Amino acid sequence: MASMIPLFGGLPVGPELLIILLVLVLLFGANKIPKLARSTGQAMGEFKKGREEVEEELKQMSETKDDETAASTEPDEEPLVEDAETETETETETETAGTAEKST
Repeated sequence: MASMIPLFGGLPVGPELLIILLVLVLLFGANKIPKLARSTGQAMGEFKKGREEVEEELKQMSETKDDETAASTEPDEEPLVEDAETETETETETETAGTAEKST
């Protein structure tokens, strides 16, 4: 079997790296290379920060969607406090009606 040879072989090392650096110095000048490297680093940092923000928003949206789905699948139950108040009102009305019938 023939081994696969990559089109571009890894990172430049040795003479290739020196040639690339020489070309960069000739194109941009020695003064602009640090500024170029700094601005590239800042751009990469901003990109990373933006990506993390988007990932966090997506995570929050999926959690919210999961919570809504879980809430909609739970059976609707009335609070016990309201049930107790309703029963008390009904008992009071029945007692009042019974007392009224006895007095007549």
